[in-house]
Amino acid sequence: MAAVTTRAITMAATSCSSRFITKSPLLVRHKLLAQNALNLRRSTSKKSYTCSAIYNPDVLVKEEGQPQTLDYRVFFLNKSGKKVSPWHDIPLRLGDGVFNYIVEIPKESNAKMEVATDELYTPIKQDTKKGKLRYYPYNIHWNYGLLPQTWEDPSFSNSDVEGAFGDNDPVDVVEIGEQRRQIGEVLKVKPLAALAMIDEGELDWKIVAISLDDPKASLVNDVDDVEKHFPGTLTAIRDWFRDYKIPDGKPANKFGLGNKAVNKDYALKVIKETNESWSKLIKRSIPAGELSLV
Repeated sequence: MAAVTTRAITMAATSCSSRFITKSPLLVRHKLLAQNALNLRRSTSKKSYTCSAIYNPDVLVKEEGQPQTLDYRVFFLNKSGKKVSPWHDIPLRLGDGVFNYIVEIPKESNAKMEVATDELYTPIKQDTKKGKLRYYPYNIHWNYGLLPQTWEDPSFSNSDVEGAFGDNDPVDVVEIGEQRRQIGEVLKVKPLAALAMIDEGELDWKIVAISLDDPKASLVNDVDDVEKHFPGTLTAIRDWFRDYKIPDGKPANKFGLGNKAVNKDYALKVIKETNESWSKLIKRSIPAGELSLV
């Protein structure tokens, strides 16, 4: 029998806003298990609203299987022990320019972990290629993960970034704080900058952010602050993602927007647009294909 480990992750929630649902995402998701998903989504997706603390501040993480195996999964549970989706059920916004961020890959590790967007409840797993587990050729030097409730639409061509289409995944976050985090940890972060990576023709945004509990968090609020207090970090992030496929014989990735990091306002624009794309996806205004919406 596969090993199962459960640990608690604390996630603070203050306030949030939603553009498409009129109930807590968890309540909607649980009702979907008992009702017709499409009809329910259509009936609850008409209004905008503002809410306070709609998500329970405690989420459990349950690890199934052994790390670095094909069966390994990290599931998210609510306090009742029911599985929820880290992509769909954890709110994006916490108010005052603060966002939830989910750690997939801890800093100074190289197993390529990611949310399984095509599996029920979208657990975190190790990516595979041709049936084999994937690893980066060297460690990543920052915590890496995703913004929940975002989606890079593969049918949308971004005129700012060479007309590239979205990569069909949630938006990636590079968290530059000093602490090494755990897989499945949910952090409150503030965005600082964005890099427009183009990976084999697909747009793959990298939002540079910092956890609010980092000692330097109060010092950095925009791209210039990163250069001042974390000198060389933005260049190092760009170069790392540009070059990591080269050892496997693939070409370097490219970057749009002048091959450099853009400011916080642009990062917030990316987050807003990709959240709107996710809203359309979850309402089924856009075909989901093989993506799991539960």
